Amino acid sequence: MKTITIETPLVSECSVIECAYNLNRNCHARAITIGEGVHPSCDTFFINKNHTKAAMRPAGVGACKVAACKFNDDFECMTENIQVGRSTDEISCLTFAMR
Repeated sequence: MKTITIETPLVSECSVIECAYNLNRNCHARAITIGEGVHPSCDTFFINKNHTKAAMRPAGVGACKVAACKFNDDFECMTENIQVGRSTDEISCLTFAMR
């Protein structure tokens, strides 16, 4: 496996404790994807009773498909960090801000 090193915004907090990547209110996916077109949802979210074992790995934002967000530049998030949690009935990027 090849390794690449890139700078990404960190997922500073995730309050969605039932997500498979969540341990102690922190996300531990390698990189998450935000958005399904116009909604700032966490597309990486899924429920699994076996939570990730990668407790030391911080999560970053790999891609953002919400072009209307002021932090989106060429489908990448350009803020320092984001927070993920519940927004109405969706698991969303709570840092989302309309352009």
